[in-house]
Amino acid sequence: MSILSRTLPAAAILALLAAAPAQAEAPAPVPIEAFFSKPLLEDAALSPSGRYLAAISGAPGRRDALVVLDLQDNKPRLVAGFSDADILDFQWVNDERLLYNVSDKQTGPGGQVLGSGLYAVNRDGSAMRQLANRRAPQETMATGSNINRRLLSWNTFMLGQRGAQDSSRAYVVSPEFNNLGEVRTVNLLQLDTLTGQVKTVKRPGNVDRWLLDNAGEPRLATQSEGGKTTIHYREPGGDDWRTIAEFATYTGSPGAFAPVGFGSDGALFVLAQAGQDTASLHTFDLASGKLSPEPVVVTRGYDFTGGLVTRRGKVLGVSIETDARANVWFDKDMQAVQEAVDKQLPSTVNTISVPSQPDAQWVLVRSYSDTRPVFYRAYNTRTGALVAVGRSRDGIDPARMGRQEPVRYKARDGREIPALLTLPAGGAKKNLPLVMLVHGGPYVRGNHWGWNGQTQFLASRGYAVLEPDFRGSRGYGQAHYRAGWRQWGLAMQDDVADGARWAIAQGYADPQRICIAGGSYGGYAALMGLVKDPDLYKCAVNYFGVTDINLLYDGHWSFKSDLQDDYRIHGMPLLVGDQVKDAAQLKATSPIEQAARITQPVLLAYGGADRRVPIYHGSKFRDAVAAHNKEVEWVMYPEEGHGWSLLETRVDFWGRVEKFLDKHIGTGANK
Repeated sequence: MSILSRTLPAAAILALLAAAPAQAEAPAPVPIEAFFSKPLLEDAALSPSGRYLAAISGAPGRRDALVVLDLQDNKPRLVAGFSDADILDFQWVNDERLLYNVSDKQTGPGGQVLGSGLYAVNRDGSAMRQLANRRAPQETMATGSNINRRLLSWNTFMLGQRGAQDSSRAYVVSPEFNNLGEVRTVNLLQLDTLTGQVKTVKRPGNVDRWLLDNAGEPRLATQSEGGKTTIHYREPGGDDWRTIAEFATYTGSPGAFAPVGFGSDGALFVLAQAGQDTASLHTFDLASGKLSPEPVVVTRGYDFTGGLVTRRGKVLGVSIETDARANVWFDKDMQAVQEAVDKQLPSTVNTISVPSQPDAQWVLVRSYSDTRPVFYRAYNTRTGALVAVGRSRDGIDPARMGRQEPVRYKARDGREIPALLTLPAGGAKKNLPLVMLVHGGPYVRGNHWGWNGQTQFLASRGYAVLEPDFRGSRGYGQAHYRAGWRQWGLAMQDDVADGARWAIAQGYADPQRICIAGGSYGGYAALMGLVKDPDLYKCAVNYFGVTDINLLYDGHWSFKSDLQDDYRIHGMPLLVGDQVKDAAQLKATSPIEQAARITQPVLLAYGGADRRVPIYHGSKFRDAVAAHNKEVEWVMYPEEGHGWSLLETRVDFWGRVEKFLDKHIGTGANK
């Protein structure tokens, strides 16, 4: 018996049925805000004992705050919040104290006048202390009753690694800049979060990255300069550094590796090719300077991507990402915990993180799927209790989200291209309008299985979405990565077009309704798609995309790109192309040089404060293409940088995308 028939008399039921339409109306589309609003809960982490859980809590209309939940009584407490700033990230210093950065998430990069700001507070909200200034200059003094102390410079940030967690001290970093505003070196400071006292760690020279060991002490320092990467090691209890490895930063060399983390016995875990196409997890012998002959973990078909899962004194397992994220456990007890959690949560991927103390009884579970945004829970390893902590966002009904499938298709030269295919929920699965969504970078892994706001928004509006990890994308081995060198607008572009043709051949896509879209390099690829394949794509959406490759090298009199000179000098000639040797190719593959060939509708969106792809990339291209193409839509967001940081920007932009796509390949195109 239905609820309706139990609560209403028969006459009332008949009246309702008579008044109801013969066919139920389709539900209204999920609002844009549901896909692009800030998370309600993020960056959850357990205290060293595992008893307390801290998280960043957000809600519409208020600033992001830091909350702490006592898992014994399940009572949350607001411990830090500001009226003019948001909690950006945090970490546990010990079981009583937290360190956190703040930022202004309600102002775009162009309007920000405050630095991040560094603070510490006890888990009950007491003993809050500002440790670093929120604006230059460094000499600002904090004053008040019995206070006369110097704050650290605004450019002081958390290290983002688990420290010893046994005192009030933590490690923080402070980058130094050259005259061009580029990072010259990064200093490591040991900071007492109660007194504000600081001790600077001795550097082996310029440093880009620091790595703490399993006990939370500095052990490695990495420097990449002049096209060469050098790794320095410091013995426990010492101050002197010795070089343990040197190799070419961009081309690599035999024996090259990337540090991942330390085991309890001081063993160094590294990511290395070791003569194979894909990188695996190895150990590195600090005495002999040699990699282990056999890998510790192999992720077949993928480069190892992830990190160590440790408790103080023991490596329990690793986090990995293949087609999806997962844990691989070395510890049999943690494997049993994983199986118990998965049994209770069978419809999601459940990754587990652990607190540092060996006797902690709680672990943190991060659950998600392709249709479900992240949900946090705490699991008691002794009782089997699973306590809900909170979800990352509201307003998302999994039944209305599109299913996401990892696929692989063949490019025209036979190379296998990994991709993610998302189809709209319900209704037809064939002959759909298709959006080719191209990732930025481009030399990164673009696709990560799981709920994604951009992809699901497009699918909710009735579009199939194909996201290719074209050649040059990382994560699939050296051959796939190197095949993309100097291939902007060439084979990399063909891989995207071949994906669209694959979707047509499989029956997913209507060949007359395909649009190409993307941001940064993806925006570049969207424009080049119209140049190279005008019969395939009906339109393009370019947000903050490169339009002139030479401008990445030369900059502009009005604005300098934030690309580091070392990458511009040593990396870009290898990966993108040499300005002299490849001059003809760079010209032929720059959209600005081919603007006269673009006749299809184009939506262009740029940020006025973008330092990666400054605004003149967009405005120069807009003027060139608008001279002969009347189907050009343009929007510029003055305060935004390389990406949309403000909710109002995201809602406005994706609202424009919705109307643009509907007009050219959606239901509006048939009117």
